[in-house]
Order: sequence, then structure tokens, then C-alpha cells
Amino acid sequence: MSSSRRRGRPLPLRDGVDPVRIRLADPGQGPRSIVEELRRRFPDGLAELDAALEAGQVVTADGEAVTPATRRHRGMDVWMYRTPDPEIPVPYEIEVLHRDDHLVVVDKPHFLATTPRAGHVTETALVRLRRDLGLEDLAPAHRLDRLTAGVLVFTVDPAHRGAYQDLFAARRVAKTYLAVAPAPDGVATVRERSSRILKTRGVLQAAEVDGEPDAHTRISLLDTHGTGTHGDGPVRLGLYRLEPTTGRTHQLRVHMNALGTPILGDDLYPRILDVTPGDFTRPLQLLASEIAFTDPVTGQPRHFTTRRTLDAWPGGQDQGGNPGNPPSAPAPNSCKL
Repeated sequence: MSSSRRRGRPLPLRDGVDPVRIRLADPGQGPRSIVEELRRRFPDGLAELDAALEAGQVVTADGEAVTPATRRHRGMDVWMYRTPDPEIPVPYEIEVLHRDDHLVVVDKPHFLATTPRAGHVTETALVRLRRDLGLEDLAPAHRLDRLTAGVLVFTVDPAHRGAYQDLFAARRVAKTYLAVAPAPDGVATVRERSSRILKTRGVLQAAEVDGEPDAHTRISLLDTHGTGTHGDGPVRLGLYRLEPTTGRTHQLRVHMNALGTPILGDDLYPRILDVTPGDFTRPLQLLASEIAFTDPVTGQPRHFTTRRTLDAWPGGQDQGGNPGNPPSAPAPNSCKL
């Protein structure tokens, strides 16, 4: 039995992308024919739908190919492939830092989402890695924002996936980030920020609100450098180490902004900026630099460190490895092993 069937997915991945599950109308609440219901629901993709039906690639939960004679029942799902909309290729590779029977640890570039969501499907770390490594059961143990680069951990074996995901959910992982942001005169070398952060669905920015704090970050200024440009004019820049003990949405960006030192390249904080799709010239200067934990399966200590740098800091390089110059796009969806 294939691993995809064991996981309750009756079709395998296609180019690293999961088939979609479609809940049908209950008997008496839709067309008598399942095929007719699908044709009504996907009027703009009839040719693709008909080809999938002909190829036996529209199936029930037990893997039976759907035909005009297939009978529906209450709570019935069917599975099929949907071709993702075209996406602008993210012109950076994913470097694999570590791989074993339990984990794949990568250095995610800026601009690449962790998992499929909204308009990002094929241009995600999960889809690229599943396809390039041939690992259908690969799943993230945690997530990084699309605009944040750095260390990202994936699980290989579904039998142990929950142990790693629970580890991250329970905050038994030490995470360290680096960021470049303004360093005004008098800024404290070490700061703590605790607040309650609310992220409302459909609203781009998260916000600090009244209430019991649920987000905590330790912020250390490691170094300063000359003058850079940020916001409305020149500022002295600082390299910061950020150590969150919680994982709220946009937590580090919100906390740095609240302290008057918004991270360079942030298009949401302090204000929302218009960004042209496909503009990869101003990456957010935030890097997940280290992750450390005790492996819940083997009991061994794990410590992974990024090989990336932040290009706004002296000696940093852009994602393609050429100081100061945006890279030309490699073959789309590439993964460096």
C-alpha cells in the first residue's frame, strides 16, 4: 500500500502538490450525477475536468474512479487534481542543511512561502522539496513567514511527525533570529518586549492590544554600523539578535516596530507599502539564524545554523551570492542539495 493511501489521500502528489478534496452536496441537495455537480462547480475548467475523468483521476475516498454511474452518499468527498495558477518564480534556491530518516532541515530564502496558501502553491518550500527530494510525506514541523529567511525544519516520517510538531507547539525549541534595523542613539543594548498580539483574518497588519501578554521577545543589539537609509532618511544601523519564547504571527516585526526600530525591508510595519509582484530587490532583513532542541525521537541534541547572511549588513550577500546585486532567475523551483 502506498504511503499516500496510508495517509488517507487516495491520489499521489503531482509535481509535489497535493490533490484537492471536494465535499459533495448530500443526496437530494444537488444534481443526481456527481459528474454534473463537478461540471457546474468548475465551469472554467471543463476540459481539464473531462480529461481527469477520462484518466480515472477523479476518485472517491477509497480510490474508486468517479464515473457518471457513481452514486453519492451523505458526507461524500471526491479527490482530484487542480492545476495551480501561474506564479512568478522565486529566483533563489533552497539549501538543504541536514537530512536523515526523521528530518530535513533547510535554509529557506526570502520571498518563498513555507506551505501552499492563497496565491502561493508551487512557489513554496514544501512543494519544491517534496518534488526535488521525492518525499511525498514531507511536512513542516513549524513555519517561517514568506518574507523571513533561514532555518526551517521538516519531518520525513508521518509516524514521528506529531512528536516534532508538538515540540515546536510546546515551545521546547530555542530559536534565534538576526535582524538589521535602525539603532538610534541611546538605544538599550538589551531589551525585552512582552505584549498581547492580535492578528485579524483579512487584515494585513497584526497589532498589540490590551490584555494578558502572549508574545515575548528578548532583543540584543550586537553591533552598529555607520549610516544607512531607512524610511524618510539616513539612520545608524544595528545588527540585532532576537530570541522569541513565543511564536505569534509577525511577532518579531511587531515588537521591533513597537520599540521604534522597525526591521529594514518591512513592507507592513510601521506602514503598509505597495510592492510590485516579482520585486525581489528589498528582502526583509530578518533571518532565522539558529534552532536548537532535544530530538523527541532519538533523544539527541540538535542544533542547526543558517549559512545565509543579511545583505543590508556589511559583508552580507544577496540570496544569489552576489553582493549588492539581485540575482538572475535560475530554473524555477530549484533546490540545492
